[in-house]
Amino acid sequence: MTAPLHRRLSSWVIAGLVVAALAGLGVWLSRPPVLTVAVGPRDGVEAHLLDAYAAALARNHEDIRLRVVHGDDVRESAAALQSGRADLAVVRPDVRLPENGLTLAVLSEEALVIAAPGGSDLRSLPDLGGRRLGLVARHGADHAFLAGLLGFYDLAAAPAGQAGTPGAVAVVPLRLDEVAAALASGRIDAAAIVAAPSSAQAAHLVRAVEAASAGREATLLAVPDGEAIVQRLPALQPVTIAPGTFGGRPARPAEDVRTVGASYRLMARAGLDRDDAALVTQHLFELRSRLAATTPSANLMKAPAFDSTAAATSARLPIHPGAVDYFEREQQTLLQRYEDWVYLFAFLGGGLGSAGAWIGQRLAREKRARVDAVLDRLLAILAEARATTDDAVLAALAVEIDGLVVDGVRHARDHATDVGTISALILAVDAARAAVADGRRDAPPRERAARVLGLHRAGA
Repeated sequence: MTAPLHRRLSSWVIAGLVVAALAGLGVWLSRPPVLTVAVGPRDGVEAHLLDAYAAALARNHEDIRLRVVHGDDVRESAAALQSGRADLAVVRPDVRLPENGLTLAVLSEEALVIAAPGGSDLRSLPDLGGRRLGLVARHGADHAFLAGLLGFYDLAAAPAGQAGTPGAVAVVPLRLDEVAAALASGRIDAAAIVAAPSSAQAAHLVRAVEAASAGREATLLAVPDGEAIVQRLPALQPVTIAPGTFGGRPARPAEDVRTVGASYRLMARAGLDRDDAALVTQHLFELRSRLAATTPSANLMKAPAFDSTAAATSARLPIHPGAVDYFEREQQTLLQRYEDWVYLFAFLGGGLGSAGAWIGQRLAREKRARVDAVLDRLLAILAEARATTDDAVLAALAVEIDGLVVDGVRHARDHATDVGTISALILAVDAARAAVADGRRDAPPRERAARVLGLHRAGA
């Protein structure tokens, strides 16, 4: 393989490798980020919701993906966020609130719903002192939640066998389908569940209490002093059960019932990229209707309440700035997001282009330098040959001319050389040889230079 062909092939190979590297870099940069989300318990509605959300993101080829990691409960998922093993987590703040957790969305708001038979003298949570309360616990955290509320009223949560103890409430664990029978048999005086007031579980509890009541009525017990409770237990929130929440005529309840609740929140670590947090929040709410088709709990999702950006980031349960960007419609466009990089690449590209042009000119001058040296030496030989008749000197000049011809031909073969330069070389060689021949007094007529000049002028 000749040297020029080898060089051309090498240039194409290098160019191909550069293009492939740039293409690979583009593919790598365009990959959607994959965030790890921790959720528990494994069979909870929140886990089903996050599984459905992750599948929808992958199915729709969205610009962000989720890898769902299941735990045993919300305490474990909060710990994963706290330790940095997860980028996102489903958190119940009253159970464990990660120090680095910022809210993206409220997945559900649950309230303590307490119902007693219509003829009961129970009206509020403090009235349960010395009574028996059946608790339908959907999560392990529900017991601690109830115990914390009872403690606010100086009541203790006692085992089921300690009914009638002053200053204590005997908590009897129940399933939903056991509530009516437990009331009818006198095992409990009221029943409670921690659930969204609009959920089927809360409605089922109220109907079960009504079924066990002589008048087919249920009284919803209030949790007074909600604002004061929240001041002491900031992970909780006051909740109002609106009239008619459980349907019926007359409406059940007939008027507002104030209680206290907890929320399940999708939280992100504080250091999560603002744009990634905004995308997770955006797609979650955009896909809500599709998710609700298979996971009805998606209908319970809502944005965390805030009045301003400052209020959102300084609230008791702060909101991630990326989520605020989505809710306030302040998400950056693709150009805005990478604006600094675009300007940087443009600046560097201009600088590299200028440097490349300078290097090209420098290399071109270096390539030309050899040709110029050959031409200068040929012109010098021309002058020397005209100035001498010494055969030895003329013979040496003839040999040198041959060497210069070899250098010129090799340069023209290995480098792109313009026609004018080649013509100049031919003229200089012919003139130098003619001068040597004339010096020897035996040179034949030299017409090649004139022919080359005529062809060059015709081509011009």
